[in-house]
Amino acid sequence: MPALREVTVSGYRSLRRITLPVEGLSVFVGGNGVGKTNLYRALELLQAAAAGTLTRALAAEGGMDSALWAGRRRQGEPARIRLSATLADDVTGQDFTYAVEIGLVPQAGEEVYGAAFPREPQVKTEQLAVRAGARPVVMLNRDGPTGFVRDEAGRKRPLGTDILATETALGTLQDAVRYPEIERVRRAMLAWRFHHAVRTDAGSPLRRPCLAVTTPTLASDGADLAAVLATLVHIRGDAAEMDAAVAEAFPGARLVVPRPGQEVEFGLIFPDHPRRVFSAAELSDGTLRYLALLGALGSYRLPPFLALNEPESSLHPDLMEPLARMIARAAARTQVWLVTHSERLAAAVAARGGARPRTVVKRDGGTWIEGLRLVGTFDEDED
Repeated sequence: MPALREVTVSGYRSLRRITLPVEGLSVFVGGNGVGKTNLYRALELLQAAAAGTLTRALAAEGGMDSALWAGRRRQGEPARIRLSATLADDVTGQDFTYAVEIGLVPQAGEEVYGAAFPREPQVKTEQLAVRAGARPVVMLNRDGPTGFVRDEAGRKRPLGTDILATETALGTLQDAVRYPEIERVRRAMLAWRFHHAVRTDAGSPLRRPCLAVTTPTLASDGADLAAVLATLVHIRGDAAEMDAAVAEAFPGARLVVPRPGQEVEFGLIFPDHPRRVFSAAELSDGTLRYLALLGALGSYRLPPFLALNEPESSLHPDLMEPLARMIARAAARTQVWLVTHSERLAAAVAARGGARPRTVVKRDGGTWIEGLRLVGTFDEDED
């Protein structure tokens, strides 16, 4: 499956324009208010474009008035959000670059394109280019209501009028036979996982049993954690790394995953009470959150791209080292993107995973990364 290699974002919240290389393990650290979460959120929006829910996602976070770049724009510059991702397939040698531009519905006196509600986000342009040699081939091109798409034989076909102005072509053209390149990119992006602020309150689904279904990858909301743990124990039959991660975080404790019936659940045995299993409903928020991270980072099959936003939240500082170990192990199997407040966690991940933490700062009112060049490389890359 193609791996993410580069991301470009412009016009989104605190991101005036930024191009970032994406490594096997990317670590971003910085204080409050510098825009770390906006970097993470931009990746979620790219996945929403693949799912066909991009404009809904922008509307849900306050609409374009809230999501657009908050700083000054050049005179005549349209109010647009631009997102781009480059993915590479090391097996075939192909690169895929997908780009989408979102703006506001035209107002009175402006050219009207498509039907939408007055303040609804609207897709303005969209393109997918594939490079297998010296020159890229545009497989999908959309500019307002017009455009084309190439079929399986490379022939240009009109994009048609069935796609609404509020829909992405990437999310709508779901035909693996006619549009194989589009389908490959769409499926790759849909397989990404994002883990942020997993619920651990009393009503959290993590605290309840879930259906006993073989589950190789944790859902983004963590609701199937019990099934993921049971898959490791009873399907894969290898819980050594999982048990080591629990023992390192909670010395003397042991994770218990009973053989599933119709449902599956889990609990912990602590050394102070060796004969009692504490169910998920009884565990502290921090303990449950750590186990959810264990499920995300140690599942039977990791997603091709896994993003963590401030995973240290509600965790005791002593858990940074065990968490860093899990992140480094996961990065040996897949791409991991980490955004954190914790310099201790960033340093521990760097020591174990060999990644260089990148410091997120504010520059001229916008989010920037120390050492990043405008062309999307870091200073040491030039050296």
